[in-house]
Amino acid sequence: MSEDKRPGWLLRRMFGKKEEAWPPEPVPVQPPDPKPDPKPERTPETPIAPASPPIASPASASEGQPDFATGADDVSAIPLPPSEPAPADPDKNATPDEIEGADLQPIEGADERPPAGTAGDDPARGAEQADTTTVAFAPKPAPVPEPVPEPKPTAEKRGWWSRLTGGMKRTSSALSERVTGLFTKRKLDADTLEELEDALIQADFGIDTAMRISEAVGKGRYEKGISPDEVRAILAAEVERALTPVAIPLTIDTTKKPFVILMIGVNGAGKTTTIGKLALKLKGEGHSLMLAAGDTFRAAAIEQLKVWGTRTGVPVVAGVQGADAAGLAFEAFQRARTEGTDVLLIDTAGRLQNKTGLMAELEKILRVIRKIDAEAPHAVLLVLDATVGQNALSQVELFSKAANVTGLVMTKLDGTARGGILVALAAKFGLPVHFIGVGEGVEDLEPFAARDFARAIAGLEEE
Repeated sequence: MSEDKRPGWLLRRMFGKKEEAWPPEPVPVQPPDPKPDPKPERTPETPIAPASPPIASPASASEGQPDFATGADDVSAIPLPPSEPAPADPDKNATPDEIEGADLQPIEGADERPPAGTAGDDPARGAEQADTTTVAFAPKPAPVPEPVPEPKPTAEKRGWWSRLTGGMKRTSSALSERVTGLFTKRKLDADTLEELEDALIQADFGIDTAMRISEAVGKGRYEKGISPDEVRAILAAEVERALTPVAIPLTIDTTKKPFVILMIGVNGAGKTTTIGKLALKLKGEGHSLMLAAGDTFRAAAIEQLKVWGTRTGVPVVAGVQGADAAGLAFEAFQRARTEGTDVLLIDTAGRLQNKTGLMAELEKILRVIRKIDAEAPHAVLLVLDATVGQNALSQVELFSKAANVTGLVMTKLDGTARGGILVALAAKFGLPVHFIGVGEGVEDLEPFAARDFARAIAGLEEE
């Protein structure tokens, strides 16, 4: 722009006064390095002195100064001091208006970034530089040592005692509650003894046994105090005294080959399961065995006995469902004799003791067996379900008439049984009690011991 065309040229021509250059020359801006050094060296800052534009700059002498109308308002290119934020540089941590107040949820499947300040935030940082104040890197508490379990008893008797007391817990708990209520802070009188007698009858001890125990408790203690522990001790002693004569183990006569054992009982008493458990015990004693599936009315009973045969490694003689049970028993007896088997266990169908037709069929099995050996069967074991209570008395009476029962096996003492029925049976019939069962496991069938049973039913500890 020439001198005559600059603003104020008329005044300068009239008065001969030259105005100062307007607007002031802008400070040249040095463009930033597009690729700054990642780790620049810090140098002392020096003020930049204004300098004249170079000859090659747009504000050359030939073109004059830039137009003040546009250049004066354009200050975006001038850098601000470091202490003041640039207007065009928004806050990077501020929340955008369009998502302000929104419920932000993580995107499913997206990789989660480790918390800031942790070692995973920057792979170049070591674990020692991680922020250990976060939950993820908090120091772990010292491990608490686990308590050393008490050594389990290794003796077989202790294991059986534990299973026996567990199975008899229903009976012993009921008796202990009644006895504790009767003899706590109360003198021994006629009413107390009568209530004790009622409690024993409800536990299936029978009237005779209940009266005898009540008399033993009251002897020499009338109108005196007695503790519940003393009553339980007297109860255990009387039960042991009643059961000791019938606690007779099953003896296998090795001179008779095979030694025939006939298993009988009502439906659901557990005959087939008892045969399998008994076979395992006898085999462990060194006897050779054979099983006969004489319960031909139920296909399940035949298959169940075959499973027990496979489990114990004992041969099983079986027929089809509906076959003649007496004929199958005869066939098994002949085969066992031919092979020189020590013990033959014959299963039979469950039958109610008051069904005349079924009891007659049982008598037929006995007649057929005795055609081979007049002394067979050498043992007839009646399997009793302890949960039937007083009905067991009727079963023993009628089965003894039909099959000449030689011994008893009491099962399911771990159910809702009251246990005292065994004492009532011993007092009335005096038949040997060979085994008792307190569960479904193979080890839950054991020879009967009067002392263990008496202490378990009274709730006393093992001596």
